[in-house]
Amino acid sequence: MGRLAQTDGLTDVQQEILATVRDFVDKEIIPVATELEHRDEYPTRIVEGLKELGVFGLMIPEEYGGLGESLLTYALCVEEIARGWMSVSGIINTHFIVAYMIKQHGTPEQKDYFLPKMAAGDIRGAFSMSEPGLGSDVSAITSKGVLDGDAYVLNGQKMWLTNGGTSTLVAVLCRTDEGHPEGTAPHKSMTTFLIEKEPGFGEVKPGLTIPGKIDKMGYKGVDTTELIMDGLRVPADRVLGGVTGRGFYQMMDGVEVGRVNVAARGCGVAQRAFELGAAYAQQRHTFGKPIAQHQAIQFKLAEMGTKVEAAHAMMVNAARKKDSGRRNDLEAGMAKYLASEYCKEVVEDAFRIHGGYGFSKEYEIERLYREAPMLLIGEGTAEIQKMIIGRRLLEEYRIQG
Repeated sequence: MGRLAQTDGLTDVQQEILATVRDFVDKEIIPVATELEHRDEYPTRIVEGLKELGVFGLMIPEEYGGLGESLLTYALCVEEIARGWMSVSGIINTHFIVAYMIKQHGTPEQKDYFLPKMAAGDIRGAFSMSEPGLGSDVSAITSKGVLDGDAYVLNGQKMWLTNGGTSTLVAVLCRTDEGHPEGTAPHKSMTTFLIEKEPGFGEVKPGLTIPGKIDKMGYKGVDTTELIMDGLRVPADRVLGGVTGRGFYQMMDGVEVGRVNVAARGCGVAQRAFELGAAYAQQRHTFGKPIAQHQAIQFKLAEMGTKVEAAHAMMVNAARKKDSGRRNDLEAGMAKYLASEYCKEVVEDAFRIHGGYGFSKEYEIERLYREAPMLLIGEGTAEIQKMIIGRRLLEEYRIQG
């Protein structure tokens, strides 16, 4: 392990968990990631291995069969996993966000029913806000749930579900207008529904269709899908928290911790890119010496290492603030924005260090070059992060009078 991206103040338990995950990444993920990614193959063996390690229950309380660890521990594990293959961290992240939302906002019955199975990895989670026509404008969603007896009937189309096919539980945000007078702000008439389904594609239950995998530039292996609801009946007791109209706040709470996760992914991918760049620079010779001895390459490595260290520090700060019970939307937005931008830059510099070989699918950096852009748009684009950051800063620094 190198000197970069170390975290001070960890307990012995945290250090042991991270060492175990890092060992798993080095032995079970890195050797097979590029081959699986090129085949766009779901990493079944890797996921089963992480399930055995207890990663799916990392932040689920011990009373529900989880490890009861902090967001910091989880984020540092994600950083390690993304260093191996970012797609695997995506499989974990969507599951974790749904588990977190149920832990924070679910009814006692929902917690008792879902969390033990999620901790064991027997139920795999996905969540869905976006729709084909709205992107980051969550308040404009058109998917709708209408109460019909003891169930809600859901209609609409959702987009960009990570784990859409392999998941067995999807948290879906829909508009519900009953009980909300005309003129109610859009975000106050939204509800999160917990939809159980079978894994797979096609009509996975009456009224619910997962059409198939979206073919992507990168972020392969993990299935990204649409979700179509056409008269889907969901029992009223599967409204998250048991009360309608709270869905927007529940989802934003989940996305806030998700942004720490995306920052951690950026840190992990950037670390791997630095490792690959530093190693190649010492092996490749030009003009009679390793290219690492050329000042131009040393300058690149200096910039890359500094960006890796800065992104890691901001990610750790955002996680620790959330763990302390304080609001962290500013820190999470900053960490996600900086880590994803720096990740793109570090990967590109590693790609340049590799020269022509960086363009070859034989070298790992080619995969990282296609994966990094997803971080610029996942969990809110860079532009959305800057809007959040700007608004929060103006709240903090508002002039008086």
